[in-house]
Amino acid sequence: MQRVNISTVSEFILVGLSDAPEIRLLLFVLFLLIYLATLAGNITLLVAISTDSHLHSPMYFFLGNLSLLDILCPTSTVPKMLGVLLLENREISFFGCLFQHFSLIAVVGTEIFLLAVMAYDRYVAVCHPLRYLSIVSTKLCAHLAVGTWAAGLLNSLLHTSLIFTLSFCGPNKIQQYYCDIPPLLALSCSSTHSRELVILAVAGVLGSSACIVTLVSYIYILLEILSKNSPGIWQKAFSTCGSHLTVVCLFYGTTICTYVRPSSTYSPHLDRVVSMLYGMLTPLLNPIIYSLRNKEVKCAVKRVISRVRSAL
Repeated sequence: MQRVNISTVSEFILVGLSDAPEIRLLLFVLFLLIYLATLAGNITLLVAISTDSHLHSPMYFFLGNLSLLDILCPTSTVPKMLGVLLLENREISFFGCLFQHFSLIAVVGTEIFLLAVMAYDRYVAVCHPLRYLSIVSTKLCAHLAVGTWAAGLLNSLLHTSLIFTLSFCGPNKIQQYYCDIPPLLALSCSSTHSRELVILAVAGVLGSSACIVTLVSYIYILLEILSKNSPGIWQKAFSTCGSHLTVVCLFYGTTICTYVRPSSTYSPHLDRVVSMLYGMLTPLLNPIIYSLRNKEVKCAVKRVISRVRSAL
């Protein structure tokens, strides 16, 4: 048999946003402002939760974890994207791509599980308000938080090992602004069918489990509201659950559109738009949604801002 000389890819080229040179500077300024606003909003929320005694409860503990994830999510992709836009440095090493992919999938997976845990927390708050602090104890909060982060990391480890043990020997241009699953599968020169099935199965099982927990929690909340039907209960329930429900719909919708589908339906241009929704806009909107919907958070954030102003 004749040997075929196949070169192994040692780096990738990110071409997701660099194919529009006429608006590159405008995109750089826009995404830099979004990134800085995201950091400012989530850091402010984290400081407010950690320093204000009124916010030392299970709900705000999980909200603090969500803010941390919303800092890590754009941080794993946006700095490199800004470098591509400003310096035209489109190359990313194989191991740099691996680390970026691992970080992003870990954060996204952890956030999916965390939103399910937050839904359970809202169910206990609405359906068992008198026993809320005894059910959702400090110990349980710690266990749930560690469990969500561990599940997200293990999920990411599995996905990363499945993707980066493939052979990459042909084109190395990633049609995205970061190293994501669909464009990497499209670049592989080995068979990806079996791994796609595993990725879809794992994502489907874990994602469906988190969705079921969230859905069942809100079904019980709805049944509890309908059974009491007392004046003002709808408004009270909406103030308790409205922010979380808004975040769930925004995050789940975009991630499902990106990951829970076969690679044959991959569309570079559509995927860029969808990935920006959950990778940049969702982390930006989350602290705004919780601040606008929650008076306690709003007051705590105002106190943090006033302390920063006085310090400056």
